[in-house]
Amino acid sequence: MTKRDPDRTRQILLDAAFLEIHRNGFNAARLDHIAEGTGVTKGAIYHHFPNKSALGHAVLDEVVKPFVLNRWLHPIGESSDPIAAIKEMVRKGLSELPEEMCCLGCPLNNLAQELSSVDEEFRVKIEAIFTEWQEGLAAAFRRGQEGGNVRGDIDPDATAAFLIGALEGMAGLAKTVGSRELLLDMSAPALVFLESLRPKEVSKNAA
Repeated sequence: MTKRDPDRTRQILLDAAFLEIHRNGFNAARLDHIAEGTGVTKGAIYHHFPNKSALGHAVLDEVVKPFVLNRWLHPIGESSDPIAAIKEMVRKGLSELPEEMCCLGCPLNNLAQELSSVDEEFRVKIEAIFTEWQEGLAAAFRRGQEGGNVRGDIDPDATAAFLIGALEGMAGLAKTVGSRELLLDMSAPALVFLESLRPKEVSKNAA
């Protein structure tokens, strides 16, 4: 398979490694499990990735980053009403999240908690993803302010950071408790907070 389609084999390995790391953490992730799950040899893994750290970096860059940004940032697009867009992301993102994912936590935050204090290279990559997420949300809030759909007195950067912290905290608590229901319950006050970011006159007319 590797000789015939090395790019496909590499992607299969990345997807399998993502699941292994998400379920067990990076340090506990086992290459033999990844090999067994994909039907390739450990030698094939080393053909594409020289060591476990290189595999982990690739998973972070090519799987975790798109997973997080495609779910929580890109759907906002160039919307002038980011509150409505973010509320829809929260509703849709949490309701459509597979059961197992609800109890495994956010893959980005899991790696941040596990590796940021012990591996500087991972920390820098993780920080860059959080920064891109925060800056994207802050830009959306600024567009909303310009369009009159977000209160002018909020700090877009601080509000974006707070919202990310809230979402990650929700995911972490649901993981600790092992409850999809808790995650869904916590979404209600999150939606109330988002609606509070609207100007009063806009909030009265919002759905």
